[in-house]
Amino acid sequence: MFWVLFLIFLALAFDYLNGFHDAANSVSTIISTRVLSPRVAIWWATAFNFLACFIFHMGVAKTIGGGIVDISIVDTNLVFAALLSACLWNLITWWFGLPSSSSHALIGGIIGAALVKAGPSSLITSGILKIVAFIVVAPILGMILSFIVSIIVYRIGAFFKYRQVDAFFKRAELFSAASFCLGYGGNDAQKTMGIIMMILFSALATDPETADKIARVIMTNHEYSQFYVGAEIFVPWSVKLACYGAIALGTLSGGWRIIKTMGQKITHLKPIGGFCAETGASLSLFLSSWFGIPVSTTHIITGGIVGAGMFKRFSAVHWGVARRIVWAWVITMPAAGAISAFSYFLKTL
Repeated sequence: MFWVLFLIFLALAFDYLNGFHDAANSVSTIISTRVLSPRVAIWWATAFNFLACFIFHMGVAKTIGGGIVDISIVDTNLVFAALLSACLWNLITWWFGLPSSSSHALIGGIIGAALVKAGPSSLITSGILKIVAFIVVAPILGMILSFIVSIIVYRIGAFFKYRQVDAFFKRAELFSAASFCLGYGGNDAQKTMGIIMMILFSALATDPETADKIARVIMTNHEYSQFYVGAEIFVPWSVKLACYGAIALGTLSGGWRIIKTMGQKITHLKPIGGFCAETGASLSLFLSSWFGIPVSTTHIITGGIVGAGMFKRFSAVHWGVARRIVWAWVITMPAAGAISAFSYFLKTL
């Protein structure tokens, strides 16, 4: 009982760190454009991160819970190694101010532990390839959509005075930031939901008495009956609320080292640029969540910021900083996978 409850707590701790680490995704642009103060921006992001609970379907949670590795090989040791590696990688990259992907750290952790336990045959290749492809596709899509939105917005803005345009987009950016915060909460919180359900399903096979006790406490009668059918990963409302609450609290704590990198070091944005970056990134994020693809919100908003910066002029983007960020993206999954593989080996030694 204690071990299963500890793993659920560790999953929620990862969720909190996800929000803490990736708070910059939600608020960096709106802070750097001075539309909101840092304190108010954090509360704004927190509210919309949590409201996503009532909007998005559970496609991403199902992909994490059963679309990366064969669910039959998942046990509590594998989940522990994956969560530990993801938490450690988040703390390392936060310390160095690198906006890496919490999502890909978790996915890399799952893959690393699965390889040690059961070998390559345990991996679901189609699901992994889709995720890996979107490491490239997601930021490029965010950049292209942001660039297109910039073209449309600047063409329309040319008919008005600068002061009018600036005043309008200081208000409009509130809505674009809110939409991105919704998309961020909707995609990222679901990853922890998938992990918690993996914990419960694996406990059902190895320790049915404990799994039954927990299920009776956190599930309604209808959800409890679904749990025992086990046809596919589902998420009870108590788990949804806990995960969205944890990521919202993490956002509220804020990761100020990464906020500085995202908001000030990639390019300089004004309210109109912030609106374009957030709108393009939001569209990309909503599309990914609709198709159940667990993407990196860090990648997407970075692409959006670069797209908005490129529209002004190519040299407006600090490409040295962007290159450093991309390297963090490339090494995240292998590094988290290696930490997870080593952790699983030690745990089961």
